[in-house]
Amino acid sequence: MRTRVLRVAAAALALFTAVLVAPSSPEAQAAPGAASASPASGDGCDPIDPAACLLPFPSDWYTVRDGSTATGRRVNMRTTLRNALGVPVRPEEWNRADGFSPGSMLLGHVPGVDLARSGAAPVTDIGASLRRDAPIVVIDTATGERWPYWAELDANADRPERRALIVRPARNFREGHRYVVALRGLRDSGGDLLRPNAAFAKVLGPTLPSSDPLHERQRAGRAVLADLDRHGIGRDGLYLAWDFTVASRQSLTSRMLHIRDDALKRLGRSSPTFLVTQVTDDVDERIGREVKGLVFAPSYLDLPGGPPGSRFHLGRDGRPARLPGNTQPVPFQCEIPRSAFDGRPARPALYGHGLLGGEGEVAAGNVKAMAAEHGFAFCATKWIGMASEDIPNVVTALADLTRFQTVADRLQQGMLGFTFLGRAMTRGFTGHEAFQTADGRPLIDTRAELTFDGNSQGGIMGGALTAVSPDIRRAVLGVPAMNYSTLLNRSSDYPTYGQVLGTFYPDKLDQQIAFGLIQMLWDRGEANGYAHHMTNRPLPGTPRHRVLMHVAFGDHQVAPVAAEVQARTIGARIHTPAVRPGRLPDKVPYWGIPSIPSSPYNGSALVIWDSGAPVPPLTNTPPTEGRDPHSDPRNTPEARRQKAVFLTTGQVVDVCGGAPCVITPAR
Repeated sequence: MRTRVLRVAAAALALFTAVLVAPSSPEAQAAPGAASASPASGDGCDPIDPAACLLPFPSDWYTVRDGSTATGRRVNMRTTLRNALGVPVRPEEWNRADGFSPGSMLLGHVPGVDLARSGAAPVTDIGASLRRDAPIVVIDTATGERWPYWAELDANADRPERRALIVRPARNFREGHRYVVALRGLRDSGGDLLRPNAAFAKVLGPTLPSSDPLHERQRAGRAVLADLDRHGIGRDGLYLAWDFTVASRQSLTSRMLHIRDDALKRLGRSSPTFLVTQVTDDVDERIGREVKGLVFAPSYLDLPGGPPGSRFHLGRDGRPARLPGNTQPVPFQCEIPRSAFDGRPARPALYGHGLLGGEGEVAAGNVKAMAAEHGFAFCATKWIGMASEDIPNVVTALADLTRFQTVADRLQQGMLGFTFLGRAMTRGFTGHEAFQTADGRPLIDTRAELTFDGNSQGGIMGGALTAVSPDIRRAVLGVPAMNYSTLLNRSSDYPTYGQVLGTFYPDKLDQQIAFGLIQMLWDRGEANGYAHHMTNRPLPGTPRHRVLMHVAFGDHQVAPVAAEVQARTIGARIHTPAVRPGRLPDKVPYWGIPSIPSSPYNGSALVIWDSGAPVPPLTNTPPTEGRDPHSDPRNTPEARRQKAVFLTTGQVVDVCGGAPCVITPAR
């Protein structure tokens, strides 16, 4: 499937590029090679980091006061990026937010900086970010808490003068909180102290007259300097400082919760309408029946049936509103084990497919094995927005970031589709002969709780679905993570799609800003925007949840370091010993993730499955050495047994005998 997806993406890229950069294109002739607006040419750019407009990012310089929002602020970007055709990113959709992503990387440009010589915390020593003398400081102004992070320079940059400094939170920032950032005591490779640029040096100096172009910037920065001073960080050695506000829970989740609540209110206690289109008996030695069909859910998108490229239709109140009669067909495929025909109805579970795939992945060997070994009936649908049918639209969204709204909106509609499929499984399917034995007995146990199991993209998106689901209380997230702005550069799947972004946003510094921008929209439809509510702090109308995360050590496609950020954010504990001694170069392996105290454990957990892959790169680049262990956990019987016990009882059992969980790959 991965090969087919990449082939389709490459074809879509070639066609789209040929059309848009054809010599006859007036835009191509008018603006060849146009990149981001510069601070000198664009209105609203922050002068304290002149390398690119929108730096530093995120920043409250790009917000305004707004008493109608939960944070009291609203994003107000006026100048953004321009692609190679000179087409600007229109900021209207971003400007609806009341702050920035809770997982946002912090971006700046520091010419000549040597992070090791400066003593900045690397990914192998996150604890160093909290040292009293740390050269990069991030502070929650509401609590005074120093925030953990790791710092890196963009290893993909082809020119030092366009290389971003990236500071990544090791745990998601708190929703609605304001943070201040200080870069201080930074040094070059020779050990010399780096001095602030002329604009920021002037901001640090005496009060400027109102006629000075930097007067307003200096006035806005006083609160930042005062906050830093309260926490013992003075102006001596200060290279750069700024603040930013994190979006509120309401800003991040209100659209998804609105369509969920509106649709379920209309549904009541009934099953969604569904249509069975195909039934296949005696599929193989494990699966007794495969059922395909459609569930019908209300669509809140702006085109009939919500096809790729559609976006939310917004009512006068700014919330998604259903056009009269607009319905979303939700294709499903169910795999029912043979054991269900022997008087033991199967437990209902939703399955989430991988990267840009489809519901047919539920027929993969590992899913069939899980169903047969442990008595689950798995039903899957598409993660619309990032399903196979969306590949051309994803390509166009990477060529013109304004279109990324269509990806985020379809992802939310897709979560509603999963919710409706789950309701059909537990309230409607067993009334249809396709889900009954020959003598009319149900093949699905509707008394058992609905659960979720997903892999890769299914593990990433499954975290968001879990957080918003009123029906799922336990979920297994296979080879998961969150925050695509961290994942993309670190994934072996990305280079094909990176060609699109690189063609239309060729500047490497612009690309990092692009990641930060699209994450703000992606948050509405992936785990990063819902992580604070995935387990013990549930969203309104939603129960508490438990999740079991299975991570593949050295994964080539989904970076384990991003799974660790998720574990810290959701309060998961880790199975220890996590890996064999010497496997990690980290000073404190799995820093900030407490160990599971004893087995069985009633809580959310992270388990590392090690099949011998090399340690992944410490830079923001994908692994290239050794075989990819991405699929190993799901193909391991003991891992499936651990999943089954968790989904059935909510307990995490030790299936590795008190040792690291080691997999011997099949040859």
